[in-house]
Amino acid sequence: MSTSVTEPQAKRQKVMSKVIGTHSGTFHCDEALAVFLLKQTEAYRDADVVRTRDPAVLNGCDIVVDVGAVYDPAQQRYDHHQRGFNEVLGLGFTTKLSSAGLVYKHFGHEIIAKKLGLSVQDEKVAYVYKLLYRDFIEALDAIDNGISQYPTDIEPRYRNRTDLSSRVAKLNPRWNQETGAAILDERFKDASALTGKEFTEQLDFYADSWLPARDLVTELVNSSKENFDSTGKVLLFEKFVPWKEHLFDLEKEAGNTIEEGAATYIVYPDEIAHQWRIQAVPVSPQSFESRKALPEPWRGIRDDELSKLTGIDGGVFVHASGFIGGVYLSPFTLDESTEFKAGNKTKQGALVMAKKALEF
Repeated sequence: MSTSVTEPQAKRQKVMSKVIGTHSGTFHCDEALAVFLLKQTEAYRDADVVRTRDPAVLNGCDIVVDVGAVYDPAQQRYDHHQRGFNEVLGLGFTTKLSSAGLVYKHFGHEIIAKKLGLSVQDEKVAYVYKLLYRDFIEALDAIDNGISQYPTDIEPRYRNRTDLSSRVAKLNPRWNQETGAAILDERFKDASALTGKEFTEQLDFYADSWLPARDLVTELVNSSKENFDSTGKVLLFEKFVPWKEHLFDLEKEAGNTIEEGAATYIVYPDEIAHQWRIQAVPVSPQSFESRKALPEPWRGIRDDELSKLTGIDGGVFVHASGFIGGVYLSPFTLDESTEFKAGNKTKQGALVMAKKALEF
């Protein structure tokens, strides 16, 4: 009696279980990640995965990625190998999508919203969606589609085989190792887990570190303009926070009080070194060129000589390139009981130095 009840239940459960289809044989980073992403969605979190090139089997799957020569979201088909395929993410990106990018394009907002605990329409979801593609997925799309990072007439100075796509490729059996469908399927699970781990780490970074830093930079900029320098040329940050990319993003956003290009120097505390630092804002987040470097006569000068030159006590150094400098409390007045942020002389010294640098 128990057998006759159990078997129909098992059959019903199997019928109800959704199936993700992808190709068999050698696997690649894009479909490994595509499968992981699908399993983060409500629709496919409990889905089985079938690896095959049999059209009849693929036609029975609920969703198919990286095989089948069809891109049709209405049919849940996400391949990118067919002639004439040129789909891109949009939002200013022009790299042709792989199966990873296709799945991200259609399911990424849901995955991010779930992590952030927000609705898919929230502006922070859209913001992270764009960042995560730029910093993680676009490279996977490009590599899978054979798109070089540099113009083909430029020869790279060294080889890089430590990227995620290369590491996934190495999970396939070597030419002289035992292989077969069962072995490849097991290794595909490892590949999908690897891509998923790194995707999740990147998403966690944006949720737990990047977004809080962005909010804090906004708060600190507004506070500095209200309480210290209304022009925003010198920004006083009362606590350290990674600020470069956030500042540039906020300058470009409509509705912000941050004038694009105005910020020249950031003054912030370095609690570990017991210093207040002045950093010149670069012309772009990745640039070594500053909007206005610290004055040339100060560069490469340190300690008492710097204090005499600037007329500002507590000088520590100015970098030879002029992108950063610092002042601090005298070692004779700094001890374990000193509240670093209450070191007004240090803060004031840095602020005066920044203001004076504007005059050059």
